[in-house]
Amino acid sequence: MQFSGRQIALMAGAGVVGLVALAAGTVCLTSGCSTLGYYAQAVGGHLEVVTKSRSLSGWIEAEGTEPRLRERLQLARRMRDFAVQELKLPDNASYRRYADLGRGAVVWNVVAAPELSLTLKTWCFPVVGCVGYRGYFDRAGADALAAELKAQGLDVNVYGVPAYSTLGRTNWMGGDPLLNTFIFWGEGELAKLIFHELAHQVAYADDDTTFNESFAVAVERLGGERWLAKFATPEARQADADAAARRADFRALTQRTRQSLATLYASAITEAEKRERKAGLLAAMRAEYEQIKSTRWGGFSGYDGWFARANNASLGVQAAYNELVPQFERLFEQQGRDFERFYAEVKRLAALPKAERRAALAAAPVAAR
Repeated sequence: MQFSGRQIALMAGAGVVGLVALAAGTVCLTSGCSTLGYYAQAVGGHLEVVTKSRSLSGWIEAEGTEPRLRERLQLARRMRDFAVQELKLPDNASYRRYADLGRGAVVWNVVAAPELSLTLKTWCFPVVGCVGYRGYFDRAGADALAAELKAQGLDVNVYGVPAYSTLGRTNWMGGDPLLNTFIFWGEGELAKLIFHELAHQVAYADDDTTFNESFAVAVERLGGERWLAKFATPEARQADADAAARRADFRALTQRTRQSLATLYASAITEAEKRERKAGLLAAMRAEYEQIKSTRWGGFSGYDGWFARANNASLGVQAAYNELVPQFERLFEQQGRDFERFYAEVKRLAALPKAERRAALAAAPVAAR
């Protein structure tokens, strides 16, 4: 299991919600018919997911359901109820159905950044605004776009994603289902994914991926801690602690590398020198990863693929999922550790202009426990 993929892309193609909601009325305008084709694949892909899903009860009660799958679906149903009762997350159709897609990812995301910058290229969609990735339900479509972007001289990364959110706007048609792409994850990881994706239905700020993802990561951490403490076995808690320690090491290493690259790219040296030093920094990061893997992780190789492909694009998108998490955790404390009050404040911030939103979040005082 490669948790690195989950670490950087739980929302998986957020633009899908806008495409699903509006593609039926889209015509070929200034962006051309290629845009309509992209919308069509998004709608078709989502409809495939919906049509392959059926209720958890249907799967659980069916005689042909494998015992291992039945147990996981029962566990996921308990997590879904916990999300409503304990975390005050939306009580709707999402994650009350299951689909087996017969593949290891539901969406493939494409991210890109300039050769000497960590600033992600963005794409803009109806409803959700602009995001720093473009999602495809078909790997071939993602690879085709990646080839175009590489030809333009950009650093590009394509990665498979296990889950995506339609922000609750498709609950009328069954909502976002549980999928084979993550149902057998460790107990803590499964709970956190469900809580994370439901958090996207609570609050969403247009054109601010970092705000949205950091908020969802904060909710998954807070909720995951409560679930594990209340229900998990000691073995499950230890497995989650081990995974959390690896993620902390991963974040620390990649953050240091991003900071070093940002300083390099902002310097006054020539582009040729920047390219040479960039290669050295990435090589040093990979060498340190190998050392951490062997000395601290017992040889755990789940991040191998990420480090093998690491570039400006992958480092840029990874930052969006962690940058504001401490501020959201502080806001939760400031709101008395009350989820409903916390969500109300996050919704208020999401409605503000981006600069005001970030300033208000940074200024939130810490309340005494």
